[in-house]
Amino acid sequence: MAYSFKITRRVEFPETDMAGIVHYSNFFRYMESAEHAFFRSLGLSIAPGGKEAVGWPRVHADCDFRKPLRFEDTVEVELLVKEKRERSLVYLFILRKLNADPVHEVARGHLAVACIRKDPQTGAMSSTPIPAEIAALIEQAPPELLA
Repeated sequence: MAYSFKITRRVEFPETDMAGIVHYSNFFRYMESAEHAFFRSLGLSIAPGGKEAVGWPRVHADCDFRKPLRFEDTVEVELLVKEKRERSLVYLFILRKLNADPVHEVARGHLAVACIRKDPQTGAMSSTPIPAEIAALIEQAPPELLA
C-alpha cells in the first residue's frame, strides 16, 4: 500500500509572471500533476472509467508559499496521504527547490478530494465509498512524516 509519491520537474517560462517568479496558480497545477502521477504509479487513473467508474472532484485546496520559484528551477513535489476516509482523501504536498544550496521548502499545500459517482441518467454526482480495489492500494502516511 502506498502513502507517498514524489515527482520532479523544471519550471517552464510560461509558468512565471512579469517578475520572473512562478505564478501562484501553478503551484496547484504542480500538486495536481503529482496526484495524477501517484494514481498512475498504482495502475489507476483519476479519470472516471471502467467497472469502478468514480471521479475525484476537489472539495478543498490551499497552499502556503514560503519562497519563490523561478524559470528553470528544479522543484520536487512530494505527495503524502494525510487522511484516508471512507469517501475522501486528503493530501499534503511539500514542494522543495532542489537546485538550491541547501535544498529548501518553497511551499506546502493540501488537496481534499471526494470520491463520487455520476448517475448516468441524470448526470447528478453523489459521494460514494472509495471502491475496495482502490482503497486497498492507498494508506495514510505515518504521523511523523506529516509534521
